[in-house]
Amino acid sequence: MFYYVLKYVLLGPVLRLLFRPRIEGLEHIPADGAAIVAGNHLSFSDHFLMPAIIRRRITFLAKAEYFTGPGVKGRLTASFFRGVGQIPVDRSGKEAGKAAIREGLGVLGKGELLGIYPEGTRSHDGRLYKGKVGVAVMAIRGQVPVVPCAMVGTFEIQPPGQKIPNIRRVTIRFGEPLDFSRYAGLENEKAAVRAVTDEIMYAILGLSGQEYVDRYAAEVKAEEAQQTPKKFPRLRR
Repeated sequence: MFYYVLKYVLLGPVLRLLFRPRIEGLEHIPADGAAIVAGNHLSFSDHFLMPAIIRRRITFLAKAEYFTGPGVKGRLTASFFRGVGQIPVDRSGKEAGKAAIREGLGVLGKGELLGIYPEGTRSHDGRLYKGKVGVAVMAIRGQVPVVPCAMVGTFEIQPPGQKIPNIRRVTIRFGEPLDFSRYAGLENEKAAVRAVTDEIMYAILGLSGQEYVDRYAAEVKAEEAQQTPKKFPRLRR
């Protein structure tokens, strides 16, 4: 109930008014049945803008940190994400990927829409990065179509580190559903899941027009963090 109150009464109308999203290809979202919506991830605002314009309910796998924050703010954040139907996933450790796949297949098994960002994290510089293969495993094992999605302009409204978004128009594009039934039974084959993932990322790239980087975003972020000189506090004399 809380999900639909936010979508149609509280949050959704406000987002539409402020950001006036141009919506292209919404007809590619299946009217019923399980499907994966796979998109680029440029901003924290993506979590709210895409669900606000899709007619059906969509569930995202959200990082567990959103549900474990301290204090009153942390509890309110956790309640909000649970209320909108997001599922916490621990991204640390060897079993993290398996847990995410298990949770995602659970959503698909109920005939629902699953939202996922194949890059695994937000882009820190506006470029599109190499996709992780979990989306391919779920698409093949769940035997569901994948609808590519591109968020355009959300990096400019809320780049990393900015809490209050800029008010400007954004575009949300959906491409034709991708059918991977030809890969049935190959979800454990590395070559097959990489081929499916790359096809999904190529479709997102065609919709977004971003520069593509054939590396994982998390790796590039870590390297750049190490190269950034640390700032030490000035000593008082």
